[in-house]
Amino acid sequence: MTVEVFFSPSVVDETVVEGRTAVVIDVIRATSCIAEALANGARGIFPTALPEEAVKLALSLGREDTLLCGERKGLKIEGFDLGNSPGEYTSEVVEGKQLVMSTTNGTRALLAAENAETVLVASFLNLSAVVEELEEVENLAVVCAGRENRFSLPDALCAGLLIRRVLDATRDGAEMNDAGRVVLDLAEKYNPDVAFLKSTKGGQALGEIGMDGDLAFCASVDRHAIVPVMRERRIGLKEGP
Repeated sequence: MTVEVFFSPSVVDETVVEGRTAVVIDVIRATSCIAEALANGARGIFPTALPEEAVKLALSLGREDTLLCGERKGLKIEGFDLGNSPGEYTSEVVEGKQLVMSTTNGTRALLAAENAETVLVASFLNLSAVVEELEEVENLAVVCAGRENRFSLPDALCAGLLIRRVLDATRDGAEMNDAGRVVLDLAEKYNPDVAFLKSTKGGQALGEIGMDGDLAFCASVDRHAIVPVMRERRIGLKEGP
């Protein structure tokens, strides 16, 4: 198995993901929201880079059953239906709906990985389900959303735990880049709990805007046994075998 980890979408292009399975991670908070939304019945999620693109796409899809979702500087975009807090994505709100999403980091990472052979979406919320899906994969790219093109400790820890579990399940070794070796070391040292997330820059930034209550959601390991898959810029649940 070959594994490459990327700490920011800014270093990802089609040449590094082409022909591979890519896993995109944005623990705080986009991929946590995606897992929560799909588990609660959302029909599909369309990531976009810019809020203006999100508005245009939502209008084309039909606003009667489409929700605009996303944030800038951690806060819900003006005029959007939902922000970037997993707790907002309840079944009462999202069931049967299409979601168009634009976030500072997460949707950029998803779009950076779109040329991969397969694109999966991971967070702590659905970690084991994604690990199981990767057990037969030979070439893996893990794309961390990071924070404004910089390293994010929560994403790196999630990547490390994911890779560690895949290697344990397959009992195979892996050829990996230096970033992959770093995240494996992190997985030996830290636990994905609320205290850990609060200690990180991303967690502290949420606290500064009064939204650190989201961290309990983001730290909910294996809350859902689902595998979100992105095809042609639409994220939905993986269909059965």
